[in-house]
Amino acid sequence: MEKKVYSVDGKELRTITLDDNVFGLPVNEDVIYYAITNELANKRVGTACTKDRSEVHGSNAKPYKQKGTGRARRGDKKSPINVGGGTIFGPKPRDFSYSIPKKAKRLAMKSILSLQAQSDRLTVIEDFTVESGKTKDLVKILNNFAKDERTVVILKDDDAMIKRAGKNIPALSFLSYNRLRAHDLFYGRKVILLETAAQKLSQFYSTEDKEAK
Repeated sequence: MEKKVYSVDGKELRTITLDDNVFGLPVNEDVIYYAITNELANKRVGTACTKDRSEVHGSNAKPYKQKGTGRARRGDKKSPINVGGGTIFGPKPRDFSYSIPKKAKRLAMKSILSLQAQSDRLTVIEDFTVESGKTKDLVKILNNFAKDERTVVILKDDDAMIKRAGKNIPALSFLSYNRLRAHDLFYGRKVILLETAAQKLSQFYSTEDKEAK
């Protein structure tokens, strides 16, 4: 797949050939769904907790005798049918996280990259950094490619300065080429891919595929 490479000013510089095994695959919607659901489940805290009748503070004494009052029988004040009583089948702390096969996760990432590339949401630009670490300098560059849209920037390495500059931009997220997130990548309206990151993505997934065989 051929893609144009742009400068930080938005001018066309050259073309680059993207690996069809990463950016030109048929889109597998099922595996994308599984990957996104897995990420969201792994982010759940799972600390919701309610008290059942054995944990509610109160007396265990029978409030009145079993028979002869004409009222419904009562065991104690902590019964779930009483106000202030325990909760029936309420949530307890639990771990929602689970794992999916590595092959499925790799296929999901490649499917999303292919989807974004084929829908022209993916833009390849020359490598850049923000040496000042200031938000205004990064916004000046991003405005040439995306405005008020959910934007994802795929980096070639862990660039601390560019991440620092983007902290105050709410609709912007950064991903390293070897640590992609399906949710951010799929819902990004604009995906900005650094030129070196595009090459490293091809190498990264081709190496993983060989190891998986």
